[in-house]
Amino acid sequence: MELDHLAVAGETLQEACDYVEAALGVPLQPGGEHAVFGTHNRLLGLADGLYLEAIAIDPEATPQRRPCWFDLDRFSGAPRISNWICRCTDLPAKLTQLPKGAGDLVSLTRGDLKWDMAVPADGILPYDNKFPALIEWHSAHPAPLLQQQGCRLHHLLVSHPKAETLQKALSLFDPLVRFETGPAGFEAEFDTPHGRRLLR
Repeated sequence: MELDHLAVAGETLQEACDYVEAALGVPLQPGGEHAVFGTHNRLLGLADGLYLEAIAIDPEATPQRRPCWFDLDRFSGAPRISNWICRCTDLPAKLTQLPKGAGDLVSLTRGDLKWDMAVPADGILPYDNKFPALIEWHSAHPAPLLQQQGCRLHHLLVSHPKAETLQKALSLFDPLVRFETGPAGFEAEFDTPHGRRLLR
């Protein structure tokens, strides 16, 4: 298991994009639509094979299944980091080793991209959505296809009242990811062409 990308959600895609672009000082590039869940996104390539997506429910789409992934049905308020996504191999086997509620396999596509995602039946991940969404790619990874804007993730801080238990539940050894006991939330620092910038 390793960090794959971060998701910043908004009530609208424009709000999510505006938040990221204002905070990091770089433009996002086009993403696409996810027909299964009726969402759409825009993307930012990061160094080290990572990326960031701004995501929201597409008001013009008719989802093929509900609830929505990333708990977007209940999302409200200001744009913010809503989820972190970790990739792994043999996702079905991995799910048998993780807490109940990590999700069931959903096969997804967007253009030439193909992947499986673990999505809980109610759309809500364990630990108040601070448990990572798990992904297994079956196509080329999107990160190398994205234009680099000179941004690098410095670290991701995952905060939760049960952070120690959450950390122990994951077979994750990534120096970019830190855990802290406290109110549930995320904080990510980035090195950008404009200096160190922060997203929450």
